[in-house]
Amino acid sequence: MMLEGCKSAKERWGGVSELIDNWLNERQNMIVLYCSMTGVKRSADERPLQDKLRNFCQLLVDYVSAGHFEIYEQLEQEALEFGDKEALNNSGQLFASIQKNTGACLDFNDSCEKVGCVVELQNSLSQIGETLEERFELEDQLIEILHNAHKDTVSQMAAG
Repeated sequence: MMLEGCKSAKERWGGVSELIDNWLNERQNMIVLYCSMTGVKRSADERPLQDKLRNFCQLLVDYVSAGHFEIYEQLEQEALEFGDKEALNNSGQLFASIQKNTGACLDFNDSCEKVGCVVELQNSLSQIGETLEERFELEDQLIEILHNAHKDTVSQMAAG
């Protein structure tokens, strides 16, 4: 379900902004890696799973950081440039929810090294999966409010 949502977001916003495109590609890579770790029940060789987990945590931190320090700022700046006060007001609550979600993502990252067994890992992955699904929905709303509202205006300016 998460992967389908990612494809849908790419179809809606792909090509609009290279930065957003790259970020959505990071999202998709993270989801694919996440899916490759879920459902693993045996612990015969935990090394590949630990390697995937380490890579996933790095992608997660990179993705969350890019959102906060690149994407959200760009989206907010775009709304400011268009004087879109309604979009900026509507985005405030989304930013607050995303910030709370970021805490859960960083907590997951901090706890990764402490996961002792495969069953515990699967429980943690299930929780972070729900957290990411919520995050992606919030981010998609943010892009819709702050970016897509101006897409036609930007296209007209580029054509004119």
